[in-house]
Amino acid sequence: MRYHCLATDYDGTLAHDGKVSLETVDALHALRGSGRKLVLVTGRELVDLLAIFPELNLFDLVVAENGGVLYRPGDRQEKPLAAGPPERFIAELDKRGVAPISVGRVVVATWDNHRVAVLETIEALGLELQMIFNKGALMVLPSGVNKATGLAVALGELGLSVRNTVGVGDAENDHAFLSVCECAVAVANALPALKEKADIVTKGDHGSGVVELIKSLLESDLASAAPRLSRHDIPIGESQDGAPVLLPAYGENILAAGHSGSGKSTFATGLIERLADRNYQLCIIDPEGDYTTLPHLLNVGDEQSEVTAELVLDALRKPLQNVNANFIGVTFKRRAEVFLSLFSRLQIFRSQTGRPQWLVIDEAHHVFPRDGQFAEAAIPQNLVNTVLVTVTPNLLQPAIVGKITMLVAVGDDASAIVQQFASLAGWQRPSERLPKVRRGEALLWAKNCPPIHVRIAPAHTQLVRHARKYAAGELPPGREFHFRGPDGKLNLRAQNLMIFLQLADGVDDDTWMYHFRNGDYSQWFREAIQSDELANEAESIEQQHDLSPAESRALIRRSVESRFTMPAR
Repeated sequence: MRYHCLATDYDGTLAHDGKVSLETVDALHALRGSGRKLVLVTGRELVDLLAIFPELNLFDLVVAENGGVLYRPGDRQEKPLAAGPPERFIAELDKRGVAPISVGRVVVATWDNHRVAVLETIEALGLELQMIFNKGALMVLPSGVNKATGLAVALGELGLSVRNTVGVGDAENDHAFLSVCECAVAVANALPALKEKADIVTKGDHGSGVVELIKSLLESDLASAAPRLSRHDIPIGESQDGAPVLLPAYGENILAAGHSGSGKSTFATGLIERLADRNYQLCIIDPEGDYTTLPHLLNVGDEQSEVTAELVLDALRKPLQNVNANFIGVTFKRRAEVFLSLFSRLQIFRSQTGRPQWLVIDEAHHVFPRDGQFAEAAIPQNLVNTVLVTVTPNLLQPAIVGKITMLVAVGDDASAIVQQFASLAGWQRPSERLPKVRRGEALLWAKNCPPIHVRIAPAHTQLVRHARKYAAGELPPGREFHFRGPDGKLNLRAQNLMIFLQLADGVDDDTWMYHFRNGDYSQWFREAIQSDELANEAESIEQQHDLSPAESRALIRRSVESRFTMPAR
């Protein structure tokens, strides 16, 4: 479910001439029955609202006084969200003949024919107040207080996000909160300026328009409106003719595939940045500690503490908190088990809150292995907004491949990846010859569309690929370094660079120099650590035949530590 909350204005939207029809009340009951939340966002003062609308307890929260007051109908708790109006301001308005005046806990309301007198009073007293108009009415509030700020507080208390909220209104003061909602709706009687900005304009006016909106929410979760929400599209690159390539903010499952160094991490990092910039909550499943350096993520788990579902979900309860679930402290054998626990809990959490809006699973073959025992039943039928990053599609379990709606193939063998994916997913193979993909490019293939050749939008943050895994994590079996010595008498295993350096300091000179002269260190750095830069420098060191064991150890150590941050020992 995409939309978990309806935020609605009162006068001119829910109500006609201050009254809400029985049909509209019935629709609100039906929406609550679907498990969605209701928030009323109104310019009215609470005392007026309570007197005129007896069904106020239908709403989980009420934002009154145009963002100035929060009210909880369930326990009748009222909380001001800003300071009240200064008494000297009210006195000066009265002196200038401004009437009628209504003074709430935060708002001061009158009619807009007094706008000049109100503005002159604000300027004369040197106050930081703002004027907001509402179909002939004039409201004065502290600077920065509006329906959007009040809605943000309400959603925060409910554990929900504007990215899962539909807003509906009719007047000038509704612009602020509609603009932040994922879907903005104007009823038929709304001002032309509001209709122009809305994603949807209802056929019905006032409460009839709200009933129409609720019916569409219950029937299809506003699926028919999705094409009209292009303002939320995420740029992921541009085509060869310079046209922007955009990703819908909802409904896609993406597979980014390519060998190490091909650019799939650049694609994933850039996508993460742009989603975070638009306040979509993210959860990264990071088996190898690659994303710990990204600035917009809270890291959960490290080399010493194993990540758990409870820790990740606790962090995700803040709607604007993005989380990186770092599996670096989880042994290779236990990763699928720990991931299964987290993944199943995440799906429940998403069904309840709509968050995290996006799930990114790096090294997806570790947790969805093709021949593993991951239960197919654990993959939800309605899986959406999930990004899988892997080497090649054939490493993944077929059930998860079947959920993919968009392929991003990178690297020299991108066209082969496209063909392989077509066979696995049952998509019709492209009939035309696919272009060669250079660095920074990709073949993007959306379901039921031909593949397109795109230039990937660069990421602002450079991802230090596998730095934590290679420094202090556990390399997959078969990729460790073994100090054996010239006679093969030893078998000291280094599962990561930290252990490699520790063993290097402890082995005898003959063992160290045996591997040094054979070029084993540079080969391991290139093939297992997958760092050509480190391998090339180590290779140049290995070619210096006059180095002593101590000198060569020091140079190799310096090369490693200049590229990988070692944890404190």
